[in-house]
Amino acid sequence: MLVVSRFRVPVEDGESFRADLAAAHEVLAACAGFVEGRVGRNVDDPELWVLTTRWDSVGAYRRALSSYDVKLHAIPLLSRALDEPSAYEVVEPGTVLNVASSRSIG
Repeated sequence: MLVVSRFRVPVEDGESFRADLAAAHEVLAACAGFVEGRVGRNVDDPELWVLTTRWDSVGAYRRALSSYDVKLHAIPLLSRALDEPSAYEVVEPGTVLNVASSRSIG
């Protein structure tokens, strides 16, 4: 599973945001099921930043988000992400893709 979180940050706040993003990446990387992650900044628009992470499964990512350290050190930053879908399935040859459907709550 891939998670892509994009952020719009004024240039003058870039260095402090970079440190906060690195700290969030570090706490997520300590969670079970974390595979890899990267921090990036757009080459054409220096106000656009990204944190991408890869997880063993959706469940691993959800459990990571519910951990105390992530709630304390990463969620405040992740809540600043652009309001857009961020979870993606990995598409490789032979992958059976998720099918959009209504989910029952009862």
